[in-house]
Amino acid sequence: MREILGLDTLVAEMVTGLGLALVVGNVLAWRKHRQGQRPPGVEGEFRLGRVRFLILVGVLMTIWGVGSLIVGPT
Repeated sequence: MREILGLDTLVAEMVTGLGLALVVGNVLAWRKHRQGQRPPGVEGEFRLGRVRFLILVGVLMTIWGVGSLIVGPT
C-alpha cells in the first residue's frame, strides 16, 4: 500500500518543503528587519535568537528530507 501511494517519498518531500519554507521565510524576515521594515500593525519585537533557531531547524529538516529522497525508501 505504501508503494502504491508513494508515502515514503511524499513524507520526504513534505519535510524538505517545510524545511525550505522555514529557512526562506526567516531569512526574509531577518533581511527586512535589517532594512528597518516592519509589517503594518505589528507591535511585537523582533527576536533574533528565535529567527536563528528556526533557520537552523529548517536547514536540518531540509538536509534530512533531501537525504531521505537520495537514499530512497528502504
